[in-house]
Amino acid sequence: MVGPGSDAITGPRGSRAGKPEVELPARRCAVFGSPGGAGMRGDGDMKRDVRILLLGEAQVGKTSLIMALVGEEFPEEVPPRAEEITIPADVTPEKVPTHIVDYSELEQTEEELQEELAKANVVCIVYDVTDGATIEKISRKWIPLVNGGAERGSRIPIILVGNKSDLQSGSSMEAILPIMNQFSEIETCVECSAKNLKNISELFYYAQKAVLHPTAPLYDPEEKQLRPQCARALTRIFNISDQDNNQILSDDELNFFQKSCFGNPLAPQALEDVKMVVWKNTADGVQDNGLTLNGFLFLNTLFIQRGRHETTWTILRRFGYNDILELTDDYLYPPLRVRHNCSTELNHFGHQFLQRIFEKHDMDKDGALSPSELQSLFSVFPYTPWGPELYRTVCTSDNGLLSLHGYLCQWTLVAYLDVHHCLEYLGYLGYPILSDQDSQTQAITVTREKRIDLEKGQTQRNVFLCKVIGPRGTGKSAFLQAFLGRNMGAQRNLPGDLSFYAVNTVQVAGQEKYLILYEVDVDTEFLKASDAACDVACLMYDISDPKSFNYCASIYKQHYMDSQIPCLLVASKSDLPELKQQHGISPAEFCYKHRLPPPFHFSCEGQGPPDATIYTKLATAAAFPHLNDADLCAASFWLRVALGTTVAAVVGFTLYKALIKSK
Repeated sequence: MVGPGSDAITGPRGSRAGKPEVELPARRCAVFGSPGGAGMRGDGDMKRDVRILLLGEAQVGKTSLIMALVGEEFPEEVPPRAEEITIPADVTPEKVPTHIVDYSELEQTEEELQEELAKANVVCIVYDVTDGATIEKISRKWIPLVNGGAERGSRIPIILVGNKSDLQSGSSMEAILPIMNQFSEIETCVECSAKNLKNISELFYYAQKAVLHPTAPLYDPEEKQLRPQCARALTRIFNISDQDNNQILSDDELNFFQKSCFGNPLAPQALEDVKMVVWKNTADGVQDNGLTLNGFLFLNTLFIQRGRHETTWTILRRFGYNDILELTDDYLYPPLRVRHNCSTELNHFGHQFLQRIFEKHDMDKDGALSPSELQSLFSVFPYTPWGPELYRTVCTSDNGLLSLHGYLCQWTLVAYLDVHHCLEYLGYLGYPILSDQDSQTQAITVTREKRIDLEKGQTQRNVFLCKVIGPRGTGKSAFLQAFLGRNMGAQRNLPGDLSFYAVNTVQVAGQEKYLILYEVDVDTEFLKASDAACDVACLMYDISDPKSFNYCASIYKQHYMDSQIPCLLVASKSDLPELKQQHGISPAEFCYKHRLPPPFHFSCEGQGPPDATIYTKLATAAAFPHLNDADLCAASFWLRVALGTTVAAVVGFTLYKALIKSK
């Protein structure tokens, strides 16, 4: 394969060992952009600088090559060894600082050589094209010295440099190709002339490229195929880009992909040319005039084999991968500042994106995800993020599948409880690419501090956390499942693992809010104030157990009596006979004394869906915590709300009558 500017540069290893030549489209804008073009967008963990070490026998011209590059002319006087030089980023093709280090066997020790090798990103082994002995030393001396004990995946990339081509009319490639086929770490070979300045800049371009766009993580030259980790990464990228989930990249999807990675869409004819190349060389690479996964992988393999590694690296880095083909922390965990007493919620960008993902994988369009459809959704993850407890955490469809409502509730729960995992999951799904935004943080809203909500007497939050607290056997788990619309009969036949959370929506003052119920483990003591923190506390006791209320009263006095967290008491199992509680005063008197609403009697033993009134009350208390302030009068919370509504109605009616009279 012909390199830039010269026929004295070999292709990458993939084209050397009998691989049939496949012509890429002539247009340089063909699929996935062009080498060295707009591909540096989203380059993830690409190295911030490059360190090139030149090795070789004495008098082969190592120092002359460096001085010719820097001075742009052949040096009249050549020192025994050039000092280390640094080429600024703005004058290098790949826009990274490049350090070039010379080595002299006469001037430096073996120990100094090992130190330089430890720091080098790439090694250029220079030989004299007119001296066969220097070629013979490449495999016998220099490559074992560079990578002698290293495993295949950790070997330093090598560029072979044949200097003094001005002194020979032919080429040294016949002697070099067997060496290249023997050592997979050799990226390429460049024949050049320090005297004539031939291929000098190309030499250092390829050295940079070997570091910034290495072959080894992508391609196995012995097997002549993509390495498994590269194939997995490209498969994930294909699945993200396949926006209708039909296993084919249509022209529109390919153009969206092309524009996202390289900044420009494809010309129609260029797109057809690329599909034609794939169609001619694969049995199933093109179907229904679109590119299949096999076609996508073939095309990337072809680019690598033809020496255009930067094309595949541009794609990988745009989708968040680093040099070892792992998703970077910068991509998965973009910085998001969350102050104390603030919370995190999905905003409309997040909801829109997640609904698109749901609809993409709801292949039968029944409004719910089956286990196989959910597995398809998670195919772009390295693990399954949601376990079997999912079906006890959110509402499901009538046949027990994950509905869109339940799906969005689960995402709301993750965003609220663990925003860093939420960002990670959105990253796996390709949020920044598909939404054309800088990062997943655009899908998250950080609410203002609760202190400000209390000062202003209103909240901007849409998600509230309620801790359900009570002694063992009170019915807390049943209370959580009742929130999801399940009576005791439905709960007995419910599949899945136990969940300590339940999340659903409720109407508060005409607006839909998310309420998260968290069942506090009775064996977990409140060790610090933060353990009691929530938006509203639900203290639950069993009316049929005379000792049950003592626990609620104790927790209230220890953690909530002097806090600004609203509390409601729930008398569970109200279908059973009520027994007198063995507390000093009755629950109703306790509530009156501490300015709490009276206990709400609750049961989910009926035939129909459980009464949802208590959940609305909990969410309303969370949304209006200032109404429960101790400075207000001793009347119950709900009486105050009702009174406020009545006063508003009376005032409104009075104004209405005044307007009528004025007419």
